[in-house]
Amino acid sequence: MDLNEISAAVVRCTRCPELRAYAARVARDRKRAHRDEVYWGKPVPAFGDPRARVVLVGLAPGAHGSNRTGRPFTGDASGNFLYPALYRAGFASQPDAISRDDGLVLRDCLITAAARCAPPKNKPTPGELRKCLPYLAEEFEALGRLRVAIGLGSIGFSAVLRVLDGAGFAFDPPRPRFAHGAECAATKGRRRIVVIASYHPSRQNTNTGKLTEPMFDAIFSRANAVLGRRTKP
Repeated sequence: MDLNEISAAVVRCTRCPELRAYAARVARDRKRAHRDEVYWGKPVPAFGDPRARVVLVGLAPGAHGSNRTGRPFTGDASGNFLYPALYRAGFASQPDAISRDDGLVLRDCLITAAARCAPPKNKPTPGELRKCLPYLAEEFEALGRLRVAIGLGSIGFSAVLRVLDGAGFAFDPPRPRFAHGAECAATKGRRRIVVIASYHPSRQNTNTGKLTEPMFDAIFSRANAVLGRRTKP
């Protein structure tokens, strides 16, 4: 399938009825700050360039972020930290991500997630992650030019490794433990994908200084170096 077909399948997905019910309930009750808005309230598809050489894999939609806007990392604090970094690195057309129709365009980059429905307390279960993993595998297969995979947070990083392992890639050096900036290469025949780990741009990490702008910028500078891109396109 191509990315449009995968996205359509994601939005229709009913593999986790309890998550569908939770997302719909949040969309119905809404947050006071967004009580006049119409929430997306469904699984959130990937967003970005279908010819991307870089893929970012996050955790899951936020209840009042992506579950509200219908686009990854849009409308919440994590996106407010992520998209400016992508803009500085030349992967995004603008630093602001407000809604699906705000004009934001990603260049050479696709953003997706390990889980596609907003989970209670932002913690998908292992079973829910397993049910979502095939969508991520299909996206990786559809990205024929993929050269860099960035796992945002330990769950996103683990999902990247599981997908590549399941597709028959070998890791050099052996699969690293999660740490900010940890890196390995996944190879299969002539294909080589550099896998990079990053702390998730959650408020918990950014507000405490665990993840700073220079630390985050270094991740995307490394991605640009792998691609041979030194400046904004």
